[in-house]
Amino acid sequence: MKNLKKQDPKIYNAIKNEIKRQEEGLELIPSEIAASIPVMEALGSVLTNKYSEGYPYKRYYGGQENTDIVESIAIERAKKLFGVPHANVQPYSGSPANLAVYVAVCKPGDTVMGLNLLDGGHLTHGWKASATSMFYNTIPYHVKPDGRLDLEEIERLALKHKPKLIWVGATAYAREFPFEKIAKIADKVGAYLAADIAHIAGLVIAGVHKSPAKYAHIITTTTHKTLRGPRGGMIMVTTKGLKKDPELAQKIDRAIFPNLQGGPHNHQTAAIAVALGEAMKPSFKKYGQQVVKNAKALAAELMKSGIKLVSNGTDNHLMLIDCGKGRGVLLQDAMGMAGMTVNKNTIPLDPSTPFYPSGVRLGTPSLTVRGMKEKEMKKIAGWIAEVMEEIKTFEFPEDKEERIAALKKFKAYIGKNKKLKSIKSEIKNLCKKFPLYKDLNW
Repeated sequence: MKNLKKQDPKIYNAIKNEIKRQEEGLELIPSEIAASIPVMEALGSVLTNKYSEGYPYKRYYGGQENTDIVESIAIERAKKLFGVPHANVQPYSGSPANLAVYVAVCKPGDTVMGLNLLDGGHLTHGWKASATSMFYNTIPYHVKPDGRLDLEEIERLALKHKPKLIWVGATAYAREFPFEKIAKIADKVGAYLAADIAHIAGLVIAGVHKSPAKYAHIITTTTHKTLRGPRGGMIMVTTKGLKKDPELAQKIDRAIFPNLQGGPHNHQTAAIAVALGEAMKPSFKKYGQQVVKNAKALAAELMKSGIKLVSNGTDNHLMLIDCGKGRGVLLQDAMGMAGMTVNKNTIPLDPSTPFYPSGVRLGTPSLTVRGMKEKEMKKIAGWIAEVMEEIKTFEFPEDKEERIAALKKFKAYIGKNKKLKSIKSEIKNLCKKFPLYKDLNW
């Protein structure tokens, strides 16, 4: 980055510090991962200079001979990896991809169903703060007390409300999705079934999570989570989707361009193509398998320490710690001080609010990319248990005025806590044995 260092040292230093933060700490946020160097090289390429409104070989601008090749490669790789007849790789990210599904198959005011946000669902599946609830009649479904999808409720709501579209997918769900069972419900009421596999796309490719390709009509995903690509999105139409509506592929493409987006980000498309190429290698399957092994090992060790997990374990790459009412922010900040990055998160039937939730979400993709295995998960679980022990006497205040003072006092406490500093030092030493980028010369 010598040119950046000379041109804009403030931005250069921020990036250098971020590299240091990622290298010296443990990234436990399950939606985050370290993209490979080839992916980042493609993302930083001259393809960012080119406008390419339209689709390969059907553009509105000249000079597309190279961008057409890049996008066609990305499309063909996506189709092969997920076993689908149609793929659109232009969505800027996951949320625009999901909005395009609404535009393609629904009219404003149509009824849609999705997992409730507080139960682990995503904003774009109809949550009240999302634009999707402004334009569509959204009916949320929930999980049972054991943390698994309430299939009986889903069927009851579907029969009652006759939705046009049903979403299956989540942002904080630790169990395998029962695609075939929800598909039967969708078929019974004539609804489109859209599987949002943003979190598990890499696991599906690796064969450690069931694929929705046989059951859903539409599949959406981000490309920057377990898929280990750049920040981006994809929409795929399945064979089942084309049987339901032979024009579904064209409707999806039209929803992306020109309905919602302009020119695609060609540098992003190239990086997606590179990531999909990496996902075709045998090493990617081993990585996906290890992600799940690590998650199961971490969850088991946490529960051995007496830490409560939503659904008592995991089937995939993530888990949710139940910290007690409103205490998610306390554990998030304390773990951050100890060198472990996580995110506060709601839990099912959360007694607190989304801003001060009662849970913490954590996962293993980034740890696995570094080469860590079950042995390291045991150490990490021990550190998490130690952090929780250090903050166990702090309670989350109900009163808003008391809360400000209490949180300020808490941050001062963890900032001076010797145990947290000691853990951070131990984590730094562990990370030296598992460098994030062995050949990064920035």
